[in-house]
Amino acid sequence: MHHHTRNRYYLVLAALLCLPVPATAMPTITCHCFTDRSYDAARPAAADPYFLATTQNSFFAAAFRVDKKSIVINKQKGVSADDLWVAYWLAARSGANPESLLNERTTTGSWRQVATSAAVPVKSLGVRVADTLKSNATDQRLAEAVVDELLLRFRFYGAPELADLRRASAGNQELILAGLVAAKTRQPATQLYRSVRGGKTSWGALLQQAKIDPAEIQAEVMALVRSPRTK
Repeated sequence: MHHHTRNRYYLVLAALLCLPVPATAMPTITCHCFTDRSYDAARPAAADPYFLATTQNSFFAAAFRVDKKSIVINKQKGVSADDLWVAYWLAARSGANPESLLNERTTTGSWRQVATSAAVPVKSLGVRVADTLKSNATDQRLAEAVVDELLLRFRFYGAPELADLRRASAGNQELILAGLVAAKTRQPATQLYRSVRGGKTSWGALLQQAKIDPAEIQAEVMALVRSPRTK
């Protein structure tokens, strides 16, 4: 290739690389990357967002018997955790595909309408979910009702302790991780949650004390979901 021809080739290539890409060609991606994934005593709470997220994803995968990767991929696509909890709960009770229910939720704008069209029997919904749907509450409240049903079913909590934690403003992620550490250490989950909330400790420090390796969180959660424990 001659010198001038080669230069022209590189100029054309550079121009092509600099062309704007239409926005419609780019999917909506939400980054769920975590810089910190291990406990650091110098920054005890640095990896807490990762510990909370991965424990929730592990519980979701164990509860609905799905691949954890599919949950992460959905979240990366921009699907909210609230919508995923509700979609998979309704899918398990109606035989519908969770992805189709998510699409229907986007179209109708209401999980109440989705549940009605899926013809899920009220008894199958669970008392908490049925009551929340009836009250036309927010997606967050509906997802909380689903998580509560699951936490009670798998005996992470008894009803009074779960109610106490919700009153103390514990979110879904915190409830699941507190339940895991409590089961491992035999400490009250409410006490663990309040210690973190009050800044006395961190979730990472509690996992260290419980001798739960971050890489083993999924296996630990799976074991709890499958074990016939009593509360």
